[in-house]
Amino acid sequence: MASVCWLRSLALGVPIGISFLSSVCYIAKVDGVSMQPILNPKDSTTCDYVLLNRWAVRDFQIQRGDIVSLISPRNPDSCLIKRVVGLEGDVVETKGHAHSHVKVPEGFCWIEGENHSQSMDSNFFGPIPLGLITAKATHIVWPLNRACRLMLHNN
Repeated sequence: MASVCWLRSLALGVPIGISFLSSVCYIAKVDGVSMQPILNPKDSTTCDYVLLNRWAVRDFQIQRGDIVSLISPRNPDSCLIKRVVGLEGDVVETKGHAHSHVKVPEGFCWIEGENHSQSMDSNFFGPIPLGLITAKATHIVWPLNRACRLMLHNN
């Protein structure tokens, strides 16, 4: 009888867990140096893990300064993490783009890494569709000595 209860709990728990992770939030490892020094600082021996909040971007509710996760415009199997620098209608000053200033079109945003020389971002891709944004990074959760809330940073 106990095994039936355990299987029933598992049968209910797995779909609920999957639904939660696919629609609310999850934890992800941050690879690379493009967001240094905010994420994966140079003096760190471990990678940061961040809480990615899917719910926060469900209606494209993003602001300048948010750190977001997005599907790479060049490789749909790859995810990126970058800061939102400009929203639709903004004119942004670029860093190494073909044009020194770009007006962000409707339905798009401009994203950049903190470590500009090591970042594949809008300076490489151009403006990115808001639909590629999958989540907002809200907290560093690991390592524990770096655990904190990620604050807005306006350039």
